[in-house]
Amino acid sequence: MRTLTRLIFIVILSVTLFIGWLYLHVHSRINLPTTPYEFTIEPGSSLKKISRQLSDLGILTHAWTFELLSRYQGNQSTIKAGDYTLTENLTQTTLLEYLVKGDVKQNEIKFLEGWTFSQIRTVLNEHPIIKNETAELSDQEILQLINADESSTEGLFFPDTYYFVKGDSDIEILRRAYQTMKNHLQTTWSTRQESLPLDTPYEALILASIIEKETGLESDRTEIAGVFINRLRIGMRLQTDPTIIYGMGDKFDGNLRKKDLQTDQAYNTYTRAGLPPTPIAMPGLASIQAALNPAETEAIYFVAKGNGQSKFSTNLTDHNNAVNKYQRQQKQ
Repeated sequence: MRTLTRLIFIVILSVTLFIGWLYLHVHSRINLPTTPYEFTIEPGSSLKKISRQLSDLGILTHAWTFELLSRYQGNQSTIKAGDYTLTENLTQTTLLEYLVKGDVKQNEIKFLEGWTFSQIRTVLNEHPIIKNETAELSDQEILQLINADESSTEGLFFPDTYYFVKGDSDIEILRRAYQTMKNHLQTTWSTRQESLPLDTPYEALILASIIEKETGLESDRTEIAGVFINRLRIGMRLQTDPTIIYGMGDKFDGNLRKKDLQTDQAYNTYTRAGLPPTPIAMPGLASIQAALNPAETEAIYFVAKGNGQSKFSTNLTDHNNAVNKYQRQQKQ
């Protein structure tokens, strides 16, 4: 009987000491190898794998104590994958809260207004921590992967800053950018002016891309849109240089010549009426809004002054005078 009593006492004492040690262990500060300390938890990692990883990195002394703590608190499947940066020594309990909260380091990539899809692909391909899945794919294959109905990738992606964690794929970022553009376009289309000479949101996107490339000053944006809308209404050709430059592709050497204006091609809005077949760049939200809510104006011409502003005219004589004036100033 005494032996059994002693055995029970030893077991109780051992459990009590173990619980006490474990409590102190998980509430004691971890000495990080360096500060700040960066590490990555890969998507799909199990609790056992995460615990071993943290132990191998020198963050944890014992992997099993972190695993036991996580299971006790019911967090064995709620740790978020991502890139983490620890800036100070912390306890296992605090570390677990940090990982469950998913306070990950946010990487970012920027798509700028006026970029072409070729520029987007270059930036994605060159990014060091984005998982590249599109480098060997054609534009048509990319359209299929993002579930796009359009036949061209140009202009479909919204220019913005996109945040991601290490290991995210370029196709996922493109899918988000495509959906963001689609949402903005649909929302703006629903608030458009009446009687615009635009039949679909895609036509609005094409016009918005031209406005984006033609606008040098924010205050001129809606009036430039008004000029193009007026031309479309009266059946006048858009006669906009950026579409020709886009259509020339690698043949454009920085100088647009008279023969380029006269050489017919799909994007030559001097030789062809109406809108070009696709957008020529990524328009920002301001250009989309301008295309669908242009300024009320009688102007059908404009010319760049050389300082970012444009001079608007209602007739060809005034326009030619403005062209002569500002071209002469630029030459001087």
